[in-house]
Amino acid sequence: MKRKLLLSILAVVPAALIPLAAIGQIAPERTPVQSTEPTYKYEAFAGWGYTSINQVNQSRSGLQGFSLSLTRDWGKYFGLAVEGGHYAWVVTQSNVGNPTVDLYLAGPAAHAPLFGKTSLLVHGLIGAAHTGGVSISPDVSLAGGFGMGADYSLTPRLALRLYGDDIASSFTITPYQSGYSPHMRWNARASFGVVYKF
Repeated sequence: MKRKLLLSILAVVPAALIPLAAIGQIAPERTPVQSTEPTYKYEAFAGWGYTSINQVNQSRSGLQGFSLSLTRDWGKYFGLAVEGGHYAWVVTQSNVGNPTVDLYLAGPAAHAPLFGKTSLLVHGLIGAAHTGGVSISPDVSLAGGFGMGADYSLTPRLALRLYGDDIASSFTITPYQSGYSPHMRWNARASFGVVYKF
């Protein structure tokens, strides 16, 4: 009887301690997943551009030139862009005078992946527009607008960009008229070029 009682106690003690030992085990820590993609804080864009010139009366041709921008990214999706453009060469020969347009703009930009190597770009810009080569006064106006485009990645650092926007500015209706004008003009704009990330 004592032997059976001793065997029963010896059987109950391990049975009671095994669940405690299983509960007390610690799972090994998982190593954090590290992204193999490089991260860049800046991107520079240079490319060919086009703008209409609705502020110049009797002009029937837009201008082509070049666009440059530098964007500082904060996080994965948002950044701040500074942009400039110089447009001086006519697409056709139907303009009055020899107008040129210079744009100096800055504003927030957002970008997100679409599919594969393609990503979407959206920006809102504000700054100044200068119209030269014709006698309108003032020849500098507050300007701003919104636009969107797409990037296609060639390498982690290099991409192709195509975008368009609509930039509003206010100039006089009649050439050679002095004084400020409340008349707003919208100019469609497009650019195609190369993005370099660093």
